[in-house]
Amino acid sequence: MQIDNATILWNQPLGGTCYRIGITVSAQYAYATPGQFVMLRLPNQTDPLLRRPFSIHRLIESENGILQGIEILVKVIGRITRRLSFCQPGDTVDILGPLGHGFSIPSGCSRIFMAAGGIGVAPMLFLATSLFKKKVDLSRCILFLGGRTKSDILCQADFSALNLPIIVTTDDGSMGDQCLITHPLEVSAGEQRPDIILACGPSGMLACVAGIAESMNIPCQVSIETAMACGIGACLGCAVKSRSPDAGRLHVCLDGPVLDSRQIDFLH
Repeated sequence: MQIDNATILWNQPLGGTCYRIGITVSAQYAYATPGQFVMLRLPNQTDPLLRRPFSIHRLIESENGILQGIEILVKVIGRITRRLSFCQPGDTVDILGPLGHGFSIPSGCSRIFMAAGGIGVAPMLFLATSLFKKKVDLSRCILFLGGRTKSDILCQADFSALNLPIIVTTDDGSMGDQCLITHPLEVSAGEQRPDIILACGPSGMLACVAGIAESMNIPCQVSIETAMACGIGACLGCAVKSRSPDAGRLHVCLDGPVLDSRQIDFLH
């Protein structure tokens, strides 16, 4: 973990309010794992003063595998993300990372279900690409990609290029089936049980995914989306309640953001 004074490489609009931004980083990011994140701060940023968290969306590598930078996926929600949407190549940002614990897939897992809701797709491309590089047969896996409307369905072509089957749902039926993404996930898990489920998205979706996994006794890891002020465990503001009475609360920036779903008390 270190602070980098990084340079914007590109800023690509993805449609709607989402952008894919390439950023230079130090060589240590070559060892980053899918699910880890960075804390980003813009020059002269005073309101808000603190950095904002972003999942590592993808490693940028040359043809011979040399790390060139990382990509983050940005959805315009507040002041910082709006300013980021206007960044141009050559602009600078301040990045702290890589931070947190990523996905940890046990050896022998070959049928993997991935579930992403909205901007929760951000760490999933890094995950799928990492599995592809490890020679996992992604045609035996499934990505469940959900959103409120078709503008929330992101990066579909990137996943298809990896030969990863995709099931799309939207709340309004504007793309794919009109239902929650957890419905086809549950049906598919019942038809052919996966070795593990990996998910990122809104807390309600993660709670449902965790419930499905537990009811079928399927291992499940979830990447928690939560407000985060420091990213290094100093502020203790990103706590979630643990199901273990001895553990008390888990801190997403240190214990996560990827956690075993059975560790989390989603009801509180």
